Amino acid sequence: MKEIWTTIASMMGVWALCESLLYSVIPGDLRSASLRFFQRVFNYISPYCYYDIMEIDGVNTNELYGAIQLYLGSFSSITDTTTRLSLTRGLNSSSITFGFSNNDRLIDFYKGATVEWEHVVTERPTYSRRRALPQEKRVFTLRVRKKNKQLVLDSYLDFVVERANEVRRKNQDRLLYTNCGDPWDEGAHPWESVSFKHPSTFDTLAMDPVKKGEIMEDLLDFANGESFYQKTGRPWKRGYLLYGPPGTGKSSMIAAMANFLGYDVYDLELTEVQTNIMLRRLLMKTTSKSIIVIEDIDCSINLTDRNKSSSSSGSNRNENKITLSGLLNFADGLWSCCGSERIFIFTTNHVDKLDPALLRSGRMDMHIHMSYCSFPSLKILLKNYLGYEECDVKKEALEEFEAVVDAAAMTPADISEVLIKNLRDKNKAIDELLDILKIKGEKNRLKLSNVDEDEKRALESPQECSLEIF
Repeated sequence: MKEIWTTIASMMGVWALCESLLYSVIPGDLRSASLRFFQRVFNYISPYCYYDIMEIDGVNTNELYGAIQLYLGSFSSITDTTTRLSLTRGLNSSSITFGFSNNDRLIDFYKGATVEWEHVVTERPTYSRRRALPQEKRVFTLRVRKKNKQLVLDSYLDFVVERANEVRRKNQDRLLYTNCGDPWDEGAHPWESVSFKHPSTFDTLAMDPVKKGEIMEDLLDFANGESFYQKTGRPWKRGYLLYGPPGTGKSSMIAAMANFLGYDVYDLELTEVQTNIMLRRLLMKTTSKSIIVIEDIDCSINLTDRNKSSSSSGSNRNENKITLSGLLNFADGLWSCCGSERIFIFTTNHVDKLDPALLRSGRMDMHIHMSYCSFPSLKILLKNYLGYEECDVKKEALEEFEAVVDAAAMTPADISEVLIKNLRDKNKAIDELLDILKIKGEKNRLKLSNVDEDEKRALESPQECSLEIF
């Protein structure tokens, strides 16, 4: 054993002597040229290509690095193939994400090609730390065979980014934003957010199933229509107008849309916006894949006077100066295309009060009437609150419900309140709701008959005429 260590020490001494002679005899430029030559030879004969995706690109964060981290961390087999993992849970996230530890490897397969990822973490040089960069240099190295090089560059990386976006939307809770503060203050963000956990979905929404199906298909066509909008030269946005009496589920519809698409919601309070420029700046601070909502737009500001004189504009500098033109440009002007995949939703109780220019296609593309509770909507409410399917309710009761619910003209909110009060006694809830619907329907019928009689009396009464003689 002693002889072996002696031989190793002698060989190391000879190697050190040769290295010192090499550095003293061969110029540095020649050594560098030789290394580059051998590197090129190695790259030429090697069957693999290597790509480095760094965490920091110059001074900016590399978004591709984060996408790769999310994509690789979403593998169901990652816990079986690796023994050391990092666990993270981001802000507003509802789940834990697996990540690679330092210098770990993972093999992926894409369209028959084998792709190997390695997470390389090295210490950053001391001089570069003065630039406020992380102490460690993190890089994902992608190794792929040369014959699959074009496949990786053309479609695999795009596939990774798309899957990462899906994982991000799935793990991250949706946010509800409201405008606050001064949009011109560079030190503050004009939007404040809270976690959006509204439970409304299209399954629980009290609406005719056929109409709900049409809305869901329209939303899916929009969310998957990037190529269509690019091909037709249209901005990737869509507008929805929700109108109807109070209590018909307009806010629940917005929440169901957000949960269905996985979008954040920006609730814009127009009374807090002073000028058209501030409105435009708020729009610039919103993100893609979001829903921008203006509720009760007919009550927010006065949009009926389109030819307001300039003499009154200086009467009060603190007065809200948003104009109809500014709102139209917000919904369908050049600045509305500063982001992509946005939905604009306006709600109103009185659609007849809105200017027709605000309702045309291109601004409000789809008009959704949120009406009183119908028989299909009533069956959904019975299922939501009482757990009753159609077969659980007596046939006679269902027939009576179908006969009186339209004439009662009650909103889903009013019917829901009746059911909530009687949750402990479901039979009582059915009976009481049926009685209320009958009473309400009879009142509406009498009211309508009285109106008809008054109109008939007015038409049949002879017109009085008088003759004045001078």
